[in-house]
Amino acid sequence: MTAETSVSYEALQAQANSITDLFKGRGFELVAPAYLQPADLFLDRMGETIRGRTYVFTDLDGAELCLRPDVTLPACRVYLERHPKGDVEARYCYNGPAFRYQPGGGNTMRPREFRQAGIEYIGGADREGSEAEVTGLVVEAVRASGLKGFTVRIGDLGLFEALIQALDIPERWRLRLRHFFWRPPVFRDLLKQLATSPAGDLDAAEVGLVATLDLADVESSETSVAAYLEKADIPLDGVRTLSEITERLMDLAADAKQTPLPPDMVRLIEAYLAVSGAPGEALARIAGLTSDAGLDLGTALQAAHTRLDKFAGFDLEEGMMTFNAEFGRDLEYYTGHVFQIEVPGKDRSGQIAGGGRYDDLLSSLGTPREVPAVGSAIHTERLLAAVQGGVS
Repeated sequence: MTAETSVSYEALQAQANSITDLFKGRGFELVAPAYLQPADLFLDRMGETIRGRTYVFTDLDGAELCLRPDVTLPACRVYLERHPKGDVEARYCYNGPAFRYQPGGGNTMRPREFRQAGIEYIGGADREGSEAEVTGLVVEAVRASGLKGFTVRIGDLGLFEALIQALDIPERWRLRLRHFFWRPPVFRDLLKQLATSPAGDLDAAEVGLVATLDLADVESSETSVAAYLEKADIPLDGVRTLSEITERLMDLAADAKQTPLPPDMVRLIEAYLAVSGAPGEALARIAGLTSDAGLDLGTALQAAHTRLDKFAGFDLEEGMMTFNAEFGRDLEYYTGHVFQIEVPGKDRSGQIAGGGRYDDLLSSLGTPREVPAVGSAIHTERLLAAVQGGVS
């Protein structure tokens, strides 16, 4: 127990035992992933918000390691060690510490060392069923711990992905919109830029350089960039290679020639992001928006309705949930359904638990195929503090 945490160790351990027993009773195997992890795995996959708060160090052999800032990825590494082909269904649960830098040294509700109690359901064939099961089980766990008066916020990155795939825009723009979805202010700035000046504000030298690039000839463009850097006496001693710099500049060159996003497309994206409310009503609004725009979201919208129907089988009443189209949590490995259990009016300290689908993560770690997966973690210090504080 750390000095930053005011809840008692005995109470926290009793809560941990109760939650773990519940998870194990529902068929989730208790695992204990290592605290120390290869740093590159987290820095490449967790997203900017968590990357900047991860404790990274180099050991005496020169290996770059980190203290795990999250337990999902370590749990996936346990799965990968056991099932490298990614062809086996597995259910894991865990309860242990994670570590994140907190400005100012942290406090009771945002400690540098904190506990996560979580579950990971890997390889489940019934996608919407597994999402409903994980969401429902975590809600059951916080209820059984005594929490009342909470709400469940949900979002769907699969719907957003279907939306941008249906738009007639360059693939590089889709990549950028997807990349910045987790950072709403930056996303909105990007949307404004694509709608006005897609290449952004280039200085005279940059304008001259991108004008020399041949979008159909990477080799000649790379030669032009190398000549420019040499003439400007800019050494290639940073983290980017000549190829990476050229690729970025060719994107700028393509953007400079690209017609900006039309106003009606910008309005559609903004209207989509503004959708919030009861899940059924929110999905109906999204269906109306996209239908009016002549877009087909394919199976993504039907999957969202199927998931909503399956929630009822896990005591998740629609009245306790709010759908927010802009909600994506702050971990970039999520790919579909996301959720967060919140105590209203408590800001960050009221974010008790969260999770979602992350289908790309295991293949990025080494499985030869995409492995469907969904999981969630409870911030147990916050849960105990909320319960002891009499939130109802």
